[in-house]
Amino acid sequence: MKSSRFFAILISFFLTLHLSVTWATANNPSHKGFLECLESHSEPSNPISAVLYTPANSSYSAVLQSYIRNLRFNESVTPKPQLILTALHLSHIQGAITCGKIHGLQMKIRSGGHDYEGASYVSDVPFFILDMFNFRSIDISIENETAWVQAGAILGEVYYRIAEKSNVHGFPAGVCPTVGVGGHFGGGGYGNMMRKYGLSVDNIIDAQIIDVNGRILDRASMGEDLFWAITGGGGSSFGVVLAYKIKLVRVSSTVTVFRVARTYEENLTNIVYSYQQVADKLPEEIFIRMTLDVVDSGVRTGEKTNRATFWTLFLGDSEKLLSLVIETFPDLGLRRSDCIEMSWIESVLFWTNYTAGTPVNVLLSRVPQVLTHLKRKSDYLKTPIPKQGLEFIFKRMIELEPVMLTFNPYGGRMAEIQPSEKPFPHRAGNLAKLQYATNWDEDGVQAAEKYLNLTRELYACMTPFVSKLPREAFFNYRDHDLGINYNGRNSYLDGAVYGIKYFKENFNRLVKIKTKLDPDNFFRNEQSIPLLNLCPLENEFVIGNDLINHMFGDV
Repeated sequence: MKSSRFFAILISFFLTLHLSVTWATANNPSHKGFLECLESHSEPSNPISAVLYTPANSSYSAVLQSYIRNLRFNESVTPKPQLILTALHLSHIQGAITCGKIHGLQMKIRSGGHDYEGASYVSDVPFFILDMFNFRSIDISIENETAWVQAGAILGEVYYRIAEKSNVHGFPAGVCPTVGVGGHFGGGGYGNMMRKYGLSVDNIIDAQIIDVNGRILDRASMGEDLFWAITGGGGSSFGVVLAYKIKLVRVSSTVTVFRVARTYEENLTNIVYSYQQVADKLPEEIFIRMTLDVVDSGVRTGEKTNRATFWTLFLGDSEKLLSLVIETFPDLGLRRSDCIEMSWIESVLFWTNYTAGTPVNVLLSRVPQVLTHLKRKSDYLKTPIPKQGLEFIFKRMIELEPVMLTFNPYGGRMAEIQPSEKPFPHRAGNLAKLQYATNWDEDGVQAAEKYLNLTRELYACMTPFVSKLPREAFFNYRDHDLGINYNGRNSYLDGAVYGIKYFKENFNRLVKIKTKLDPDNFFRNEQSIPLLNLCPLENEFVIGNDLINHMFGDV
């Protein structure tokens, strides 16, 4: 057990280390030299010049902004890339890696741009963007119940192409159709079928990647360590993922959905408390998401009230769903008229708030339904929040409006998969994954700080009710509040601050794989997997739980 004095010294060490970091500018790469390098590595039959965009190009801003999904990072003061490469051919990617290494330029890999902290298109060091949106083919085999999906495809395209071939097949992934496959699958990928089929990564059977040496590898040639790492540990820490081979899952020809809301005046505390008792224990065919927010009470002008909205997907008909909910969750007061039967592909539209009757080919659109400034954070709930705690949270949410809090229930298949099977470790023992979500329309740093702080305040209020030592987090809900790995330092300690929260004991294995395959840390971002190096604590190397004990042993 470490003393409080040791802990204080350690915290002081972190703060001093971070504050002392400055970015060297003397060795910034020559822009012209980088362009010349790319041209020299271009194949005559696939010229790279056609897919290069510099600030001098009239299309540069449009290309940059076309996949920015968080307007926090579309300000005039936001750092911009020296170049955007919208690759069309494998040689373009290989050339980008080679020249990026030669000229010391950081490469940001972007597929859909939904990363919450802009990690694929923003940096505080000189960088360029490798944009993968042209790598978007989807090759489906219903006979084998598999599909090869390139990293630049979006989830809506995947769902639509599956439904084109079959009305009894689907894939467990996110509910937002414009999310890019590359980041979503690489970081885990969850959705409303995870209680039945697990995460996206639990249903990936092969992959293709270009490594730091420019080699094109599949699962057999990359080996099981790297395959494991890029199915939940973030592909951009290890290479440029080209495609994933997914295993399609069976869905019923008819599914049922409902979306019902209850306010504080409608016995909300008891309803939410009851939800926590049953949501993770229901049959795996049902997924009930609960979102807490604040709305006008409708009683007096300006008066606010708490609301819970329950979103559900049930892989079956409405009679079975209604009977199940009445029996297990009677406090909700579900009625037959709340339940809507439809096909699985239509349920995708329902879950992303399209109006009834919208043609399913809208899933092919790459234009987001909503584009706004946003902040997201995550937590894991191990035990139900008591009623007194819920009352406290409801009161604070009114004070902290517009921050929302969403509960995504676990149980089912999620509790059956071992934590070490994939880098994603959050399995049995979790009642729900929580998301804190704040959206706002105002531009500017001052507005951003206001809403960021509101989100952080609700997160702080939840401290007594969520996981501890470490306080766990979901990697695909990237959150720079958890720590930054300064790109020039390759610091294991920096990476451990967020890495243990995201990956728990699996962080150890990810660091070893990263160090072996990318020893110069070319593939890096603010929260990439760091390199293995000596920990300055007592001149020994500590990882995983040992590091937790060093950092938090007396807390």
